[in-house]
Amino acid sequence: MPFSDYTTALVTGASGGIGAAVVERFRREGLEVHAVARSRAPLEKLAARTGCVPHVIDVADTAALADLAAKVPFDVLVNNAGVDTPRKLLDAQAADIDLLVDVNLRAVLHLCRLVVPGMAARDRGHVVNITSIAGNYNFGGNSTYHATKAAVAMLSNQLRIDTFGRRVRVTEICPGRVATDIFAHVHGDTPEVRARFIDGFELPEAADIADAIAFAIAAPRSMNVGHMEITPTLQVMGGLQTARPDASAT
Repeated sequence: MPFSDYTTALVTGASGGIGAAVVERFRREGLEVHAVARSRAPLEKLAARTGCVPHVIDVADTAALADLAAKVPFDVLVNNAGVDTPRKLLDAQAADIDLLVDVNLRAVLHLCRLVVPGMAARDRGHVVNITSIAGNYNFGGNSTYHATKAAVAMLSNQLRIDTFGRRVRVTEICPGRVATDIFAHVHGDTPEVRARFIDGFELPEAADIADAIAFAIAAPRSMNVGHMEITPTLQVMGGLQTARPDASAT
């Protein structure tokens, strides 16, 4: 279903990065876009710039999401909000696990529960779940994040089964490293963090991810783009490491 078949969109995590870029892209396509984020100031600036409808809501607040979903029949849902507290499970804190599960997984499940039945009833809709290469590949120090993103990847597949026979399309966008402010949020906004993750690399921008989402939505109604893995050309996943036995552990 091209953009002309849709009228309203809900985008979470919209105050910056990929979420804000998606809002801007959708507004250029003429959609009424409801932008959800916790941070009021950047959300209001986005609304002033794009004409989106801002909602200062924490996606962990299921009641607030339910109230919004009851008022607006959304044609497009973009589950973008996400958090990370990088730790091995050996060092995980209970509060960190609860936060990542609440934002990265629980909120996505509830929003799908609240929005997708209406899409199925109207026989039109598009769900876009932003996951991560962390849902498909292993790298150190982000165990809970990996687990939540893998769960959303499976949910994306399951939604197509649950809505079988209806024109509800589901797209999982699976980014690698993208030049956004997520690294500053997770590791601190310092020159050292920028040097480690951003400076000197050739990286996709948030607008590039938004364009990829627009491609999936603009496809003919007979076509579902189910999974898009988007990484820098110079980024690869995988590798082989073998550890020697630790004598102190025997």
